[in-house]
Amino acid sequence: MGGRDRERLEAVRRDLGAPAEIVVADALDGDAMAAMARRTHAVVSTVGPYARYGTPLVAACADAGTDYADLTAEALWMRSTVDAFHDRAVQSGARIVHACGFDSLPSDLGTWRLHTEALQRYGRPCRQVVHAFGPMAGGLSGGTVASAFDLIAQAARDPETRRALMDPDLLAPGAPASPDPLGPWWPQRHAGLDGWTTPFVMAASNAKVVRRTRALLGEPWGDDVRYLERLRVPTWARAATVGLMSVAAPVLLAPAFVRRLAAGVLPEPGQGPSEAVRKRGYFRSTLVGHVDGVREPVVGHTRADLDPGYGATARMLAEVGLGLAQREFDVGGGVLTPAVVGGQRLVDRLGEVGIRIGT
Repeated sequence: MGGRDRERLEAVRRDLGAPAEIVVADALDGDAMAAMARRTHAVVSTVGPYARYGTPLVAACADAGTDYADLTAEALWMRSTVDAFHDRAVQSGARIVHACGFDSLPSDLGTWRLHTEALQRYGRPCRQVVHAFGPMAGGLSGGTVASAFDLIAQAARDPETRRALMDPDLLAPGAPASPDPLGPWWPQRHAGLDGWTTPFVMAASNAKVVRRTRALLGEPWGDDVRYLERLRVPTWARAATVGLMSVAAPVLLAPAFVRRLAAGVLPEPGQGPSEAVRKRGYFRSTLVGHVDGVREPVVGHTRADLDPGYGATARMLAEVGLGLAQREFDVGGGVLTPAVVGGQRLVDRLGEVGIRIGT
């Protein structure tokens, strides 16, 4: 276990009853990160906001050839690591794997699995995938709040940031342009799905990771396939309310004083939901893939009876990290995605710990 506070690490070790070695190192100390990366095969990092604290460790792993996995949904930071470290990681063999939690593993691996099934059944991939999240329940992480507020602040003062966040191909530089992955703010219905859909708060980040997978795999499903990610709700009124909130929230939170007020009632970094909230947590999502010339869509699901953040995400990250450390994923280095790294082996590992991704 690694961290900057030996006393707190020892307390966690006592609570777990695990004979783990402790490594004391600060995330912003490049020399300490380099020393840590050189002494291990794989590192998993939960040090969000990653734009503040994550870069020295990624740099150290890319240089040392050490595998790395994290939970980030910070698309701008992910793009910065692609630009700075992808080529270095290719050369060293380091697998740098972002977005290994609820953001964005179900989207990424679920889409990969759906296209794989379509190819097995019909010999061709889906032309369009609609991915609808819901129902779900869970608590909010203080680290997620801090990351979101940092991003909103950056977007509020910088037009280039706003344009980058709107770019569906942000994580696939040089790839052919993709369609909008979000859809309109107003309620929609979709073939193969019950209820109504509305914008999903994590769709922009998730869809960028899905797009990077396509680019890294060489566009195996075609460079014009559409991926649309939405939130599914039972009624038109609820869908409309969520849609309007999705439009209003970035504007309302742009002023710094509003974010300060909101931060006073939201979890701080290091804080999360109560045990009771975590026990009630779960998530479901449905992927509907439409194949040209085929009447019946290919349908996939992701699900877990665990809090999306503090239950399912923890297991997702652990399984990616263990697969890397135990050399189970046969892929070369680079700044990669969960689907590119893990494929079917990761689907199988997740199934063993209560997280289903399949058709």
